[in-house]
Amino acid sequence: MEIQGYLDRINYKQSVRADIHTLRGLHRAHMLSVPFENLDIVPLQRPIQLDEQALLNKIVNHNRGGFCYELNGLFAWLLKKIGFEVTYLNGRVYRDDGSLGIEFDHLALLVRTPGQSARWLADVGFGDSFIEPLNFEDNSEHVEGLRAYKLEQTKDGFDMWQRDYSGQWSHQYFFDLAERKFPEDYQAGCSYHQNPSLSSLAREGIISVANAEGRVSLKTDKLVVTVNGRREERVVTKEDYPILLKKYFGVVL
Repeated sequence: MEIQGYLDRINYKQSVRADIHTLRGLHRAHMLSVPFENLDIVPLQRPIQLDEQALLNKIVNHNRGGFCYELNGLFAWLLKKIGFEVTYLNGRVYRDDGSLGIEFDHLALLVRTPGQSARWLADVGFGDSFIEPLNFEDNSEHVEGLRAYKLEQTKDGFDMWQRDYSGQWSHQYFFDLAERKFPEDYQAGCSYHQNPSLSSLAREGIISVANAEGRVSLKTDKLVVTVNGRREERVVTKEDYPILLKKYFGVVL
């Protein structure tokens, strides 16, 4: 893969080296440029391919987004090419009832810079989440605008927490630190999330991306724009949908 093409896709203009400054910049640029989306699943009903060439073609060459396995899978490739040390993590998302999702429910990344002991949680594939990587060695709040994030170590691994605009904390997902293989270990989870009888992700199309003021999200019949914590919704017609998809996300299906 040509690294420069990827950097152009995420609008990253600085030089790259395997240090925390570059990691923060790449993470932020990715979150502000590449949407979380499941449009290959709904409405296109195309099987998700996790090999590097397929991810390159979709995300970089065709200006698309993806969900966790795709976005973090390709981001890990970029980081390793630059010289970062990357470990694939088994994430399990917390359900509304407090239970955990399936094994390999989510792919997140542990990143190290060469010669440094600090560990960073990178995740450009969870959707509405932290813009810059989280430091494992810092258990204080990582404040981003009106919200905050933190990592809490448990007896089995870590919980990632988010403080929402109202000030309430909720745990987003759990992960352990065992090193996993990509894409092999994540194929079953990827298939699970393409089955509408098993996963809510396969029941409704969604595309969403962060911006400097908040986030824009588009569903089949609704546009949601969040600016500095203020949420506005608009009904979307079938005629509106492709226009908004291109306007806000640069995507043409």
